[in-house]
Amino acid sequence: MMISTRGRYALRVMIDLAEHQSDGYIPMKDVAQRQGISLKYLERILPALVQAGEIEGVHGKGGGYRLTRAPEDYRVGDILRLTEGDLAPVACLGCDAKPCAREGQCRTIGMWRRFSDMTNAYFDGITIADLMQRVV
Repeated sequence: MMISTRGRYALRVMIDLAEHQSDGYIPMKDVAQRQGISLKYLERILPALVQAGEIEGVHGKGGGYRLTRAPEDYRVGDILRLTEGDLAPVACLGCDAKPCAREGQCRTIGMWRRFSDMTNAYFDGITIADLMQRVV
Protein backbone atom coordinates (compact mmCIF):
# COMPACT_ATOMS: atom_id res chain seq x y z
CA MET A 1 0.00 0.00 0.00
CA MET A 2 1.24 3.44 -0.87
CA ILE A 3 -0.47 6.64 0.24
CA SER A 4 -0.87 8.97 -2.73
CA THR A 5 0.08 12.60 -2.97
CA ARG A 6 -3.62 13.41 -2.58
CA GLY A 7 -3.73 11.74 0.84
CA ARG A 8 -0.47 13.26 2.04
CA TYR A 9 -1.45 16.73 0.87
CA ALA A 10 -4.90 16.46 2.47
CA LEU A 11 -3.21 15.78 5.80
CA ARG A 12 -0.89 18.76 5.33
CA VAL A 13 -3.89 20.97 4.53
CA MET A 14 -5.75 19.77 7.62
CA ILE A 15 -2.72 20.43 9.85
CA ASP A 16 -2.25 23.88 8.31
CA LEU A 17 -5.91 24.79 8.86
CA ALA A 18 -5.67 23.51 12.44
CA GLU A 19 -2.55 25.58 13.13
CA HIS A 20 -4.26 28.70 11.80
CA GLN A 21 -7.79 28.06 13.07
CA SER A 22 -7.77 31.21 15.20
CA ASP A 23 -7.41 33.24 11.96
CA GLY A 24 -10.95 32.32 10.84
CA TYR A 25 -11.40 31.36 7.21
CA ILE A 26 -8.03 30.73 5.57
CA PRO A 27 -7.64 31.57 1.86
CA MET A 28 -6.66 28.58 -0.24
CA LYS A 29 -3.75 30.53 -1.72
CA ASP A 30 -2.28 31.01 1.78
CA VAL A 31 -2.42 27.28 2.47
CA ALA A 32 -0.89 26.56 -0.94
CA GLN A 33 1.95 28.98 -0.33
CA ARG A 34 2.76 27.76 3.17
CA GLN A 35 2.60 24.11 2.18
CA GLY A 36 4.35 24.41 -1.18
CA ILE A 37 1.38 22.82 -2.95
CA SER A 38 0.09 24.17 -6.23
CA LEU A 39 -3.20 26.04 -6.00
CA LYS A 40 -4.52 23.96 -8.89
CA TYR A 41 -3.87 20.74 -6.98
CA LEU A 42 -5.53 22.11 -3.84
CA GLU A 43 -8.59 22.98 -5.91
CA ARG A 44 -9.01 19.23 -6.46
CA ILE A 45 -8.51 18.20 -2.81
CA LEU A 46 -10.46 20.81 -0.84
CA PRO A 47 -13.89 20.20 -2.44
CA ALA A 48 -13.77 16.54 -1.34
CA LEU A 49 -12.99 17.63 2.23
CA VAL A 50 -15.85 20.15 2.13
CA GLN A 51 -18.30 17.63 0.69
CA ALA A 52 -17.42 15.16 3.44
CA GLY A 53 -18.00 17.85 6.09
CA GLU A 54 -14.38 17.81 7.28
CA ILE A 55 -13.90 21.49 6.47
CA GLU A 56 -16.16 24.34 5.43
CA GLY A 57 -15.54 26.98 2.83
CA VAL A 58 -16.82 30.46 2.10
CA HIS A 59 -16.37 32.19 -1.24
CA GLY A 60 -15.72 35.88 -1.80
CA LYS A 61 -13.98 38.56 0.21
CA GLY A 62 -12.91 37.29 3.60
CA GLY A 63 -13.58 33.75 2.47
CA GLY A 64 -11.50 30.65 2.65
CA TYR A 65 -11.57 27.37 4.53
CA ARG A 66 -11.64 26.27 8.14
CA LEU A 67 -12.06 23.10 10.16
CA THR A 68 -15.53 22.10 11.28
CA ARG A 69 -14.28 20.45 14.49
CA ALA A 70 -11.38 20.61 16.91
CA PRO A 71 -8.09 19.09 15.67
CA GLU A 72 -8.31 16.28 18.22
CA ASP A 73 -11.61 15.18 16.65
CA TYR A 74 -10.04 14.38 13.27
CA ARG A 75 -8.58 10.91 12.84
CA VAL A 76 -5.87 10.48 10.24
CA GLY A 77 -7.51 7.23 9.13
CA ASP A 78 -10.72 9.06 8.22
CA ILE A 79 -8.87 11.63 6.12
CA LEU A 80 -6.85 8.95 4.35
CA ARG A 81 -9.88 6.77 3.64
CA LEU A 82 -11.65 9.85 2.27
CA THR A 83 -8.81 10.71 -0.09
CA GLU A 84 -7.52 7.21 -0.88
CA GLY A 85 -10.83 5.36 -1.09
CA ASP A 86 -9.69 2.80 1.46
CA LEU A 87 -6.52 1.50 3.04
CA ALA A 88 -6.87 -2.11 1.93
CA PRO A 89 -3.51 -3.78 1.24
CA VAL A 90 -4.98 -6.13 -1.40
CA ALA A 91 -7.82 -5.73 -3.88
CA CYS A 92 -9.98 -8.48 -2.37
CA LEU A 93 -10.29 -6.48 0.88
CA GLY A 94 -11.13 -3.18 -0.82
CA CYS A 95 -14.36 -1.30 -0.12
CA ASP A 96 -16.09 -2.40 -3.32
CA ALA A 97 -14.47 -5.82 -3.67
CA LYS A 98 -16.63 -8.69 -4.80
CA PRO A 99 -16.41 -11.86 -2.72
CA CYS A 100 -13.41 -13.88 -3.80
CA ALA A 101 -14.14 -17.38 -5.02
CA ARG A 102 -10.84 -18.54 -3.52
CA GLU A 103 -11.37 -17.07 -0.05
CA GLY A 104 -12.17 -20.47 1.50
CA GLN A 105 -8.84 -21.92 0.41
CA CYS A 106 -6.75 -18.73 0.46
CA ARG A 107 -3.79 -19.20 2.77
CA THR A 108 -2.94 -15.49 2.89
CA ILE A 109 -6.32 -13.82 3.49
CA GLY A 110 -5.94 -13.96 7.27
CA MET A 111 -2.55 -12.27 7.05
CA TRP A 112 -3.94 -9.52 4.79
CA ARG A 113 -6.94 -8.98 7.08
CA ARG A 114 -4.72 -8.64 10.14
CA PHE A 115 -2.43 -6.24 8.27
CA SER A 116 -5.45 -4.21 7.16
CA ASP A 117 -6.83 -4.13 10.71
CA MET A 118 -3.46 -3.01 12.11
CA THR A 119 -3.09 -0.32 9.45
CA ASN A 120 -6.57 1.07 10.06
CA ALA A 121 -6.17 0.93 13.84
CA TYR A 122 -2.80 2.69 13.62
CA PHE A 123 -4.09 5.57 11.49
CA ASP A 124 -7.32 5.80 13.49
CA GLY A 125 -5.23 6.21 16.64
CA ILE A 126 -3.60 9.40 15.35
CA THR A 127 -5.36 12.76 15.26
CA ILE A 128 -4.57 16.02 13.53
CA ALA A 129 -3.80 17.42 17.00
CA ASP A 130 -1.18 14.67 17.45
CA LEU A 131 0.44 15.64 14.16
CA MET A 132 0.44 19.29 15.18
CA GLN A 133 2.31 18.32 18.33
CA ARG A 134 4.56 15.85 16.46
CA VAL A 135 3.55 13.24 19.05
CA VAL A 136 3.57 10.35 16.59
